[in-house]
Amino acid sequence: MNKALMIAGLGVMLSACQMVGPDYYLPADAAVQRKDFQGELAVEGKPVVSAPVPADWWRLYKDPRLDQLVQQAMASNTDLRVAAANLQRARAQVDEAEAAGGWSAGVKMGAQRLQESGQAFLLPEKVPVDNVGDIGISASYQFDLWGTLQRGIEGAKANADATQAAADTARITLVADVVRAYTQVCAANEEREIAQHSLDLQSQSTTLIQRLRDAGRGDETQVTRSQTQFKSLRADLPRYEAARQAGLFRLSMLLAKPVEQLPAGTATCAELPKIAQLVPVGDGAALLKRRPDIRQAERRLAASTAGIGVATGELYPDISIGATIGTVGLIDDLGDPSTNRWGFGPSLSWKVPTNGARARIREAEASAQGALAHFDGVVLNAIRETQTGLAQYSALLQRRDALADAEQSAKLAADQTHRFFQAGRESFLADLQATRTYTDVTAQLAAANTQVAMSQIDLFLALGGGWESGRTQASSTSKP
Repeated sequence: MNKALMIAGLGVMLSACQMVGPDYYLPADAAVQRKDFQGELAVEGKPVVSAPVPADWWRLYKDPRLDQLVQQAMASNTDLRVAAANLQRARAQVDEAEAAGGWSAGVKMGAQRLQESGQAFLLPEKVPVDNVGDIGISASYQFDLWGTLQRGIEGAKANADATQAAADTARITLVADVVRAYTQVCAANEEREIAQHSLDLQSQSTTLIQRLRDAGRGDETQVTRSQTQFKSLRADLPRYEAARQAGLFRLSMLLAKPVEQLPAGTATCAELPKIAQLVPVGDGAALLKRRPDIRQAERRLAASTAGIGVATGELYPDISIGATIGTVGLIDDLGDPSTNRWGFGPSLSWKVPTNGARARIREAEASAQGALAHFDGVVLNAIRETQTGLAQYSALLQRRDALADAEQSAKLAADQTHRFFQAGRESFLADLQATRTYTDVTAQLAAANTQVAMSQIDLFLALGGGWESGRTQASSTSKP
């Protein structure tokens, strides 16, 4: 008994000081530590500002309908439901890891009609058949001598953190998809109105050219050319309706509700959502801390590092101490002193490491190296996406501004030609042509505005903002 207690005490002391496998720390040469990634993202002359990225960046549009769409998507989107279920499973795995080892207890009860072997008891005669019962209670405590169980807990917690980051990624992706689909609906309606106006002008031009031909002041070639242009413009109209329907169906899927139940006015929106300020982008250091995919990759690296300790722990024996009490014998005699039994003492279980245990350690080490490489790749990709998004956004804004300038020139030309026509110095056909040119440039400007709006969304997605508000809302909706 004294020896058993000494072993138990030794196990407690060892469990407090021994830890197999490497301790996790962020490598000094990891890409996320690079100083050139920590600086300003905003560049002088760029259409952005170094202000912090707001958690609810879509509210910069100041569009109540868009806010409503995002809120409803956060509450009912199927991808977020999947992410929530994955997170619950990961947290349950943490509970499972924390419950491993330590105290355990069990109860055993059984009865059977038994014919024992007489020779098993060194008896020459046959043992009579009888009813035998077995009742026992056991309790044991497994010592985490080498920290194997603790490494398992570390790995489970890191995996849960990574799953939480994956859920955050799902939220920011959802927000971007909702804003993009809503923008697509508004842009399709706006561009269709412009295209319809251009078609009406072309119809008037065709009618005028036909009259000139009938009056002997034109030829059939001009009529045919004008009709061809009219048909070409008319053939282009269905694609705007298709784009509008696609955006509505996309919103229907994201919000998990029929198109008819989308917020009022969604289907008829004809004005692009716009941000009336410079886009806030923060700096590189904030970007690397904010993006959930970077956090997910870092937590996967931590889990892989803990896995090395778990694999290393298989090289060492498991030591526990336990006690049992029970009664075994003929059912009629159960409880008599002659049938009672008890026991107390330590137990050692060790699998000699010849079954691939060392290979599993090398496998875990290779997995950690791969996780580090993936972590660096995610960081580099985040910087690339953000820099590319900034460059594209800037270029599209420059193109939009150039087209806006061209539109002003086309409008001035159309106004001048119309005044000349009213004064009898230009023909109606020239007046109509100038107006149609102005309409064509307006259509190009509308398309450019759509590209700018979509580029803004891509930039915010690259910046990784939006998951904070989504997580807060998810937590509040989950409360009873």
